[in-house]
Amino acid sequence: MKYVIIGNSAAGIGTVEGIREYDKDGEIVIISDESYDTYSRPLISYVLKGQVTEENMRYRNADFYEKNKVTKMLGKRVTSINADKKEVSLESGETVSYDKLMVATGSKPFVPPMTGLDRVAKKFSFMKLDDEKAVKEAVFDGARVLIVGAGLIGLKAAEALEHYNAKMTVVDLANRILPSILDEDASEIMQKHIESKGVKFILNTSVSEFTENTATLANGETVEFDMVILAVGVRPNTELVKDAGGNVGRGIITDNKQLTSLKDVYAAGDCTESYDISIDGNRILAILPNAHNQGVVAGKNMAGKEAYYLNAFPMNAIGFFGLHIITAGSYDGEAVVETDGVNYKKLVVKDKQLKGFILMGKYIERAGIYTSLIREHITADECDYELMMKAPQMMAFNRERRNDKLAGGVGNEN
Repeated sequence: MKYVIIGNSAAGIGTVEGIREYDKDGEIVIISDESYDTYSRPLISYVLKGQVTEENMRYRNADFYEKNKVTKMLGKRVTSINADKKEVSLESGETVSYDKLMVATGSKPFVPPMTGLDRVAKKFSFMKLDDEKAVKEAVFDGARVLIVGAGLIGLKAAEALEHYNAKMTVVDLANRILPSILDEDASEIMQKHIESKGVKFILNTSVSEFTENTATLANGETVEFDMVILAVGVRPNTELVKDAGGNVGRGIITDNKQLTSLKDVYAAGDCTESYDISIDGNRILAILPNAHNQGVVAGKNMAGKEAYYLNAFPMNAIGFFGLHIITAGSYDGEAVVETDGVNYKKLVVKDKQLKGFILMGKYIERAGIYTSLIREHITADECDYELMMKAPQMMAFNRERRNDKLAGGVGNEN
């Protein structure tokens, strides 16, 4: 059996590990347009800040590929999939045949059309290690940095650039920061915290025109800069599967075995849609653990072991300038909120089940139990919900649930 994996990040690595659980000798080839061994992309801001070395950001040990008998084709770009011939074509002109194919192509930066952007010499995305290297080479002490986008990527870039005494302005069309993971109250707390570190926010507007070192905003303000970080958003890399005739929505469509509509072609990670139990529907869940777990399930199925990816929901654990947050699930339901203006807890219940939460500051310590409530579909009948909302602990579960959790719960395999 020959397995080909397009992508060398969390989903691709998870696929290798899933395959090797059941097939120790089949040929595995990883093709990636990056030239590096696998690394943890969320750590690039810490590399830029100098807190983490490139060696320490490895997602797996240096001997991972050798131990798992993986052939690496790094710095190579796949341009097309021929599902009938069961081969992929590379930009170099090479073709690689497969018996089972994994598409783990992740996502790419979304840069909307902005007049004059081509005139800006120092403009960067901030998603890959090469981006970090380019930003590090361009930044200097006291640099004026314009960050377009007040989401996760833009604010992690801001946190890292504080190390260089940068003068930062963040512009976003939304009316608050981190709108994808925080509600208005939590966003306000975080914004005040980040502003206390010297970052300026200009919200409810966008860049209407760039000159070489000046951005004119739609609200009439101007921002002078030495460099620009573009962090407006991301888009899934679905083109390979779409062009091959596969089913694609916002992301690549798969079943719960991670199989696409193309024969023997699987997909996992940020390029795919997942069934989200917190909203009872499909959406893109662009988080590293989700990508890895999908890859493991896909790898098992590729090797002939039936496995399913179940109970997925969005979850983020992240911090900005020392204030940490953990968010999960959906915020559609009845909310219970507790805050002192710095620490914040929001629990959202619907149909007698916890569907989502926002935890900030001191409240993050008990996130594991809240996560279990969502993942295991635990209802108010199976635990003391009032106690759980105030002080989450094992004793809040009924006896049957406690015994099940202590026994290790239930897996995803048949």
